[in-house]
Amino acid sequence: MRHLVAHRKLGRTSSHRKALLRNLCTSLVLHERIITTLPKAKELRPFAEKVVTLGRRARALRAAGSTEEALHLTRQAAAWFFAGNAGNDSKQHDSTAERTAGVAALQKITGDLAERFADRPGGYTRIYKLGPRKGDGAEMALIEFVDSAAKPAAQD
Repeated sequence: MRHLVAHRKLGRTSSHRKALLRNLCTSLVLHERIITTLPKAKELRPFAEKVVTLGRRARALRAAGSTEEALHLTRQAAAWFFAGNAGNDSKQHDSTAERTAGVAALQKITGDLAERFADRPGGYTRIYKLGPRKGDGAEMALIEFVDSAAKPAAQD
């Protein structure tokens, strides 16, 4: 019986799986559609939808004037992406440095995507099945945001 067994392991350790989902979520936010395997896409969907909800709530609170609570929600959303601009060669104090993927994804989730989904109560993503991959027969899928413009998909 599968009682209380909620998520797929995807053949990885828990830390590797968390890193994979954070990477996929960052790519999905930046590119708005990605092509990956079907189990990864199904596992990514609730992960990404929680991030969008946090971004929506942060934007709404910021508009209402509650900046401390908005900052808290923004920091919670940042935990779903990679930190960015850290390490030995950190450029966090250099205002001319290019933003890393995690920082850019956080800005997009609290800006453009939060505005786009402001009136939508949930269901921000959709999954299209693409059929088996030629090399190993893995079932492929395209996951995208619902109101995304027609752009080429990023490959995973």
